[in-house]
Amino acid sequence: MPVKKSTRVGPGNAYIKTKLCQCALAASHTRDTYLASKFHSIKGRRGPQKATIATARHQMVSIFYMIKNKEPYRELGGDYLLKLKPKNIAKSMIKRLESLGYEVTKKAV
Repeated sequence: MPVKKSTRVGPGNAYIKTKLCQCALAASHTRDTYLASKFHSIKGRRGPQKATIATARHQMVSIFYMIKNKEPYRELGGDYLLKLKPKNIAKSMIKRLESLGYEVTKKAV
């Protein structure tokens, strides 16, 4: 059985959380960015509120490593998550088409 992790938000500075969530919502409305695609990916599975918190946390981790390594932010692009696991995406698209009633033949490229 898979382990179910907690999704509760721990205690912390409420002012920082508020500002990070505002930034996460603003980032979710940008076009062709990694944070926007991450937000929409999580939003589809868990809902908009969890996606906002997760994106804010992702921003905080990015800020931490930017300060720690003294590096500027590198934008990965909106299609980064799609390039990560192309076989899984192809499998899910085929499954989706078959559920809609289409007959799909697989051809290796």
